[in-house]
Amino acid sequence: MKSTAQAVIIGGGVVGCSVLYHLTKLGWSDVMLIERSELTSGSTWHAAGGFHTLNGDTNMAALQGYTIRLYKELEEITGMSCGLHHVGGVTLADNRDRFDMLVAERAKHRYMGLDTHIVTPEEIAQIAPVTNIEGIIGGLYDPLDGHLDPSGTTHAYAKAARLGGATIETHCMVRETRQRPDGTWDIVTDKGTVHTQHLVNAGGLWAREVGAMAGVYLPLHPMEHQYIVTDDVPEIAQRDTEHPHVMDPAGESYLRQEGRGLCIGFYEQPCKPWAVDGTPWDFGHELLPDNLDKIEDSIEFAYRRFPALGRAGVKSVIHGPFTFAPDGNPLVGPVPGLRGYWSACGVMAGFSQGGGVGLMLAQWMVEGECERDVRAMDVARFGDWITPGYTRPKVIENYQKRFSVSYPNEELPAARPCRTTPMYDVLSAEGAVWGAQYGLEVANYFATANEPRYETPSFRRSNAFDATAREVAAVRGAVGINEVQNFGKYLVTGPTARAWLDRIMAGRIPAPGRMSLTPMLSPEGRLLGDFTVSCLSDEAFQLTASYGAQAMHMRWFQMHEEAGVHLENVSDRLTGFQIAGPSARDVLLACGGEDLAQMRFMDLRHATIGMADCLIQRVSYTGDLGYEIYCDPMAQRGLWHTLTEAGAPHGMRPFGMRAMMSLRLDKFFGSWGAEFSPDYTPGETGMDRFIAWSKDADFIGRKAAEAERAAGAPRQLVAYEVAAQDADAHGYEPIWLDGEVKGFVTSGGYSHHAGKSIALGLIPRGCEGGEAQIEILGQMCDATLLTQPLFDADGARMRG
Repeated sequence: MKSTAQAVIIGGGVVGCSVLYHLTKLGWSDVMLIERSELTSGSTWHAAGGFHTLNGDTNMAALQGYTIRLYKELEEITGMSCGLHHVGGVTLADNRDRFDMLVAERAKHRYMGLDTHIVTPEEIAQIAPVTNIEGIIGGLYDPLDGHLDPSGTTHAYAKAARLGGATIETHCMVRETRQRPDGTWDIVTDKGTVHTQHLVNAGGLWAREVGAMAGVYLPLHPMEHQYIVTDDVPEIAQRDTEHPHVMDPAGESYLRQEGRGLCIGFYEQPCKPWAVDGTPWDFGHELLPDNLDKIEDSIEFAYRRFPALGRAGVKSVIHGPFTFAPDGNPLVGPVPGLRGYWSACGVMAGFSQGGGVGLMLAQWMVEGECERDVRAMDVARFGDWITPGYTRPKVIENYQKRFSVSYPNEELPAARPCRTTPMYDVLSAEGAVWGAQYGLEVANYFATANEPRYETPSFRRSNAFDATAREVAAVRGAVGINEVQNFGKYLVTGPTARAWLDRIMAGRIPAPGRMSLTPMLSPEGRLLGDFTVSCLSDEAFQLTASYGAQAMHMRWFQMHEEAGVHLENVSDRLTGFQIAGPSARDVLLACGGEDLAQMRFMDLRHATIGMADCLIQRVSYTGDLGYEIYCDPMAQRGLWHTLTEAGAPHGMRPFGMRAMMSLRLDKFFGSWGAEFSPDYTPGETGMDRFIAWSKDADFIGRKAAEAERAAGAPRQLVAYEVAAQDADAHGYEPIWLDGEVKGFVTSGGYSHHAGKSIALGLIPRGCEGGEAQIEILGQMCDATLLTQPLFDADGARMRG
């Protein structure tokens, strides 16, 4: 066995073999895969082998499309068969919400280049004749859906990798992983030790155990999953062509042809986690005992939806485990805090996603960044606060909701509340209806005593609409107060802190007592973050950005750390409130002293508010006159009482994130994860106006940003007023210009201040003059380009 390799992958399932192949495809030949048994000896060998493109995240859907197209390439490279069956598939909708979701997904597919179709019940009966269409109102047909041979496909990846120079060592058990002082790794096996620069954990069912060897907790858990293969079915045996797949969300099932019979699998509600105390090392080619009682209700429903099942005998039951992350997406990328340690696990849909996972991870390793935004599967989307006690109930919830409708405003209840601020009970008493971000409870809005304390999930305007309108009116007409815990906050100190920030950030680094806005760029000039930089002193700075991106941002900072700079994540050590609205200054002066009246826009001051030592920043994401007031969490409740007492004469009321998102639309302010993400560049999103082009610093991404500036970005971010009815744009709806799909919505919603439905979106530069429509839930809504903000267009109130 080799004793050194540039990269070593642990785990010989479909994902590990895909990563191995893609590394060779991108030019690394000194790569090695270690498998404790035979290839496919985990979840891969007993997988049903289905593949599809449907996914609520557009980047994940695109990667699934890449995976499916890759299989023919593998066959051509290796001469091996992947056992491809491109039979197409239809997803059924038996109620309006399910149909709305499918229509919304079809709309997204228009600009993704995916050829899907909304079909009627009568068309479904023709496409998939084993289906009882009673109660069905429509469906989504995808001609790319199909299935393959799991073993043949995995071995095709492996052969393609070997052709590229990779080596594969089977029957080789990893005992330890040890990091050397220089950051490289020793992988100790029962056949010897391998020294490598890059370790990839593709351990599948054993990923938790492999991670534990390096002191890593990976938030995933195996679930038992069962599918049934029938004896011959006459309706199938008599067909000239293979029967398409059918996904029946109401029955929590997926169905396809298997030989002359049918194969049907279930995501049952009485599901069961497996290997709670760890996956046995000697498990691999076994199946779990049959447990038909667990899927009894699902089978009964399936017999009604697919009557042919009830007339066929059961040939075999396949009951085996596979792994989920808390949100169902893979865990991919560099593990924060461990140089050279990469994750490629939690890929529960390996034959839909494995190719895309392999490509993205290989690009990350070889080129330093991915060609598209992979936040949905980034291992760093979960922070170091996550525990098995959180992971398991979320995995169970995700399994149970595998085929459920996914609403844009839905807040899932499992493992909540997990993390709360000192204000949780106070704000609950005020009527807070809570959401969750990065495990933290965040107030979405405040209900009155006669309103429900639960937001109805919907694609249309929800029961939060009236409450949000009240809160917006309070901010625009008087003053509102909102907790600011849900910002990522970082303290950068040291004699070279300013020089370091000048290199990390593309924008201007401010003078003491001032703030600035700046993008953070990748080497290819893509957006990695939009930050507020506050200069506390010549050698101390506070950075503020998205709360949910803090592990990703910390990982980036640590990758570029240097002597003379000390960096701390203080996101949960610094909390407080923002106050915003025309009376915000009066409230602040009532409890903080006259000198605060002199604060200019983007100034910061240290001051005592009541009994709390605070950092006050004159800035507000509401686009109004406003202040962010930070304090120690131990002082937060006292600060609340001081501010609310001073605010009562001015009609101050609390407001939540629903109002915040409406208020920012008035000013066309972008949001991280919507308008700003690694999919986009500063030039196309307008963030280039915050780049300090003249500063004497070779900031990361400068060359790419300057090239874009010289050539001009091919697309631009614009705002539209939409003639919507009861549903607003949320994101990724297609923008039709002069009868063609040329752009898409990045985010949208209802401006309660202006009384208008608003959508922000990206369109080709130079096309802003065309006749525009935005497709919302299948309805073509006229859209009017907006060139002036809906509130405080000249910035007089915000800056005055």
